[in-house]
Amino acid sequence: MKKRIAIPVEGDTLSAHFGHCQAFAFVDVENNSVTNITMMDPPEHQPGTFPRWVAANGATDVIAGGMGAHAIELFNQNGINAFVGAPIKTPKELVEDFLANKLSLNANYCDHKEGEEHHGCNH
Repeated sequence: MKKRIAIPVEGDTLSAHFGHCQAFAFVDVENNSVTNITMMDPPEHQPGTFPRWVAANGATDVIAGGMGAHAIELFNQNGINAFVGAPIKTPKELVEDFLANKLSLNANYCDHKEGEEHHGCNH
């Protein structure tokens, strides 16, 4: 099984909010083992940009903290599974938990518009 899992990060850990991350970790997995982690700077954030960019970089899955329903829909349209509400951990820890079926997800859907307060969004 080959996978490429994209994880939005701030510093060395998961970014609490998908659209405001500093970079993305692309974690390559083969035979249930992490084989490589590549850090990439995303394009400027505009609605819909990140899902298209992540798809263009070969991701099969994305693990995120908070994410809007529109972004999830765009990932799904591009054949990418979106896992939302992940805990703040390093990309390697998240992927190892994911592979071991131990990834704890608490749905964290964001439905605010850019510039609005982040009430109920947990970030």
